[in-house]
Amino acid sequence: MTFKNEGKVDRILRVGLGLGLLSLVFIGPQTAWGWVGVVPLVTGLIGNCPLYSILGINSCGIKS
Repeated sequence: MTFKNEGKVDRILRVGLGLGLLSLVFIGPQTAWGWVGVVPLVTGLIGNCPLYSILGINSCGIKS
């Protein structure tokens, strides 16, 4: 069982940001910095942010 520490809105924003940053790799300025978008995309898809765990943040609203 995976501990979720991201709420629904947080996850949607992370996935959107991740996809937006990844688009920089393929369209737009075509910069390698777009690969940074993998981090918010993956954390948004799995619902767990390691940095949130370290800082004790939980935007999920439900203790799991």
